[in-house]
Amino acid sequence: MTQQVPAVPAVDVVLVDDHHLFRTGVRASLDDRVHVVGEAASVDEAVRVVRTLAPPVVLLDVHLPGGDGGGGAEVIRACADLTGTRFLALSVSDAAEDVVAVIRAGARGYVTKAIDGPALSDAVRRVADGDAVFSPRLAGFVLDAFGAAAGDVATGDDELDRLSAREREVMRLIARGYTYREVAAELFISIKTVETHVSAVLRKLQLSSRHELTRWAAARRLL
Repeated sequence: MTQQVPAVPAVDVVLVDDHHLFRTGVRASLDDRVHVVGEAASVDEAVRVVRTLAPPVVLLDVHLPGGDGGGGAEVIRACADLTGTRFLALSVSDAAEDVVAVIRAGARGYVTKAIDGPALSDAVRRVADGDAVFSPRLAGFVLDAFGAAAGDVATGDDELDRLSAREREVMRLIARGYTYREVAAELFISIKTVETHVSAVLRKLQLSSRHELTRWAAARRLL
């Protein structure tokens, strides 16, 4: 008799966007790994719904009406005490100031509305698991904003100082959620070289996976 493997429970999500048609489209695009349990169209409504439902993940737009004009960042700050809830920005904007504003407020990631349904579902699951997720081309904004320029030498962190300049570049991109192929394209190196650098980074930092690397980098505000 074949033993069935239990299905992984869907991640509950609150969807925040001021356009009803867009929310409907997102609902239809998400796969069965994600369950939308609530929606909101403004800052005030979002704070009320998120605080009531306390979902594992909130998908929210950056620009929202209501509140004091702070948009998605204002929602995140108003719900900062909900330690079990993580925020993933989903916006048409790829402007540096928008990305940085919500990350400073506490968002765990930022993806643009060009993302497809399966990729968005995967991003939600990863954020729920504690990872930080960004559309690759937005990573540079975050690194620059948090003073994590890849060429920095004086880090003040003994563990980080074990890494070469190139290993730091690779580490930050991998921790941001880039694939090996995307890292290779960004740094103009081969995928094999990326694999070699990642192995060296994990060995030097005594970590066992890219998920542990993301948590390590987040704890040091390198994301």
